Amino acid sequence: MREVIEGRVWCVDDELDTDQLIAGKYLTIIDPAELRKHVLENVDPRFSKEAQAGDILIAGENMGCGSSREHAPAALKAIPLGAVVANSFARIFFRNSINLGMPAIEAAGVRAIFHPGDTCRILMREGRVVNVTTGKEVSFPPLPAHLLDLLEQGGLVEKVRKELKRTEARP
Repeated sequence: MREVIEGRVWCVDDELDTDQLIAGKYLTIIDPAELRKHVLENVDPRFSKEAQAGDILIAGENMGCGSSREHAPAALKAIPLGAVVANSFARIFFRNSINLGMPAIEAAGVRAIFHPGDTCRILMREGRVVNVTTGKEVSFPPLPAHLLDLLEQGGLVEKVRKELKRTEARP
């Protein structure tokens, strides 16, 4: 996990649900490259074609509400986004994102200080989100150590794989 994440901003509004992130008709797709083709297609058709690795999605209230489908954060990770930052998250979306190794940052007021195309800098350990374009910033409570560790390991599955390898390597 990088301590400083910086990228170009894409914006979505409040109550963006998991079906808007990746429509239910794509839930049989497990290939990240295929999922990527359909992420946010009914909200912003340009996103799946133009979003680049390291870009940052800025959202309003209750980001990722709706179902508990893991496909929603998996589709965003397929870009691969640098992070998702929102005023607030649906709890299951937040945890699914972290478990998949994608930084999810809850920072009240963040949506109001960004416009599409701005540059965002996230200082993970300091708990600050900075709009590099305008100089405005908001703070957030830094993620607890165990969540930072999950991000550093690449997510829950990767962390468990590494732990199992260590266990198997012992005599």
